[in-house]
Formats: sequence, C-alpha cells, structure tokens
Amino acid sequence: MTRAVRKHVWVLSLAVLLALLLAATKIIQPSFGASGLESVARAALPFAFATAGMAVVVIVGGIDLSVASMMAVCAVTAAVLMERMAGVPALLIVLAAGLLMGAINGALIVLTRVPDIVVTLAMLFAWEGAALLILETPGGAVADWLEAGIRGSFPFGGLPKALLVTVICVAVVWVPVRRARLGLSIYAVGSDERAAFRSGVSVGWTKVAAYAICGLFCACGGLSLAALTG
Repeated sequence: MTRAVRKHVWVLSLAVLLALLLAATKIIQPSFGASGLESVARAALPFAFATAGMAVVVIVGGIDLSVASMMAVCAVTAAVLMERMAGVPALLIVLAAGLLMGAINGALIVLTRVPDIVVTLAMLFAWEGAALLILETPGGAVADWLEAGIRGSFPFGGLPKALLVTVICVAVVWVPVRRARLGLSIYAVGSDERAAFRSGVSVGWTKVAAYAICGLFCACGGLSLAALTG
C-alpha cells in the first residue's frame, strides 16, 4: 500500500462505500440514473457546505451549533439583495456576511471564554432572529446564473453541476488555507491548545479564523439553498 493510499484510506473507503450504495440503488430501482444522481447531488449541496464548515471548526477543537441559522441568514440576504441589485455584488455581500457572522461567533468564544457549545447555541437563536428580520415572509429572487449553475448535469459523463460546484468551492477555500500557516495553526490548536500556545501560535486569532471560514462555507450553503428554493 502506497503512502498516499495509507494517508487517504478513510476518504477512499467512503468513496468505495458511495459507489456500493449507488450500485445497490441501481439494482433496487433500475430507473435510477443520471437524473436521479443529479437530484441527490443538488439536494445534498447545502449540507455539503455545512459539513465542510463544521469540519474546520471540529479540527480546531470546537463546535458550532449555529451553522443552520447562519445559512438561513445568508439565504434570505441573497434572496432580498438579488431582487434589488446585480447578482455579483449581492454574491460578494453574502459571502462577506457569512465570513463576518463566523468571525463574530469565534470572537465571542475567545473573548468571553464561555464554552463554544453555549455561545453558538445562543447565536443560533440570534441569527434565526436576524433572518426573520431580513425576510419576514417568503419572497425575493435569485440570479438566473446562480440557479443554472447548480441545476442539471454536464453533457460529458453526466456529472452533476452541484457536485462540481461543491468540489471547486471547498478546494478554493480550504486548499490555500491548508497549505498556509493558518492551516497548520488550526491543526496545532485542535491537537493541543496549550502546546500550540507555547510554540508561538496565536490561539485566539486561529480560533476566530476557523469560525470565520466556517461562516464562509455557510454563506456558500446559504447561496445554494436560495438557488434551490428559487
């Protein structure tokens, strides 16, 4: 077994399990095909972004219970802004809002020294209230290009667009962070906070950055949720 295989054995195991599940689904339901796979990938898109965000927080040794409510804030913000202004500026505002919400969560945890499960539980209700203030009743709109970007499949191979969007967004955000000093700091703090502090790692800023990255992924999830609901 090569070093690369040993390093990513869990990822490969999950890929094999997914392939087996798809094969079993095809056997049980012969009509399951590219359209069914596309529907599954599209429905799972918001959850994939939420999982990616939570993974960063878990790596740093924390937990964030407000992920769903942050996604809701970003979704309604996108719906309101894209109805009134161009799609790209609205997209950037939503991403910035997610980043800011995550940073606020992290800052509250670091400054108050209250357990993260308590802080994020409180912020869950705070962000839910903010979402209701932004959009009290169903409404709004999303840019056509955003909706078209996650619906359907590519002509070659029947690859669902939602799957490719997930891979690209996670790679664009996490790969540079993972290879930078911040990524090493996140792993160090999550492994042993005291040892990381003694090694010169800014534990507080690292935690804030990790929660901010989680918020950014929540913004991506909120945008996909807005696109799915139209």
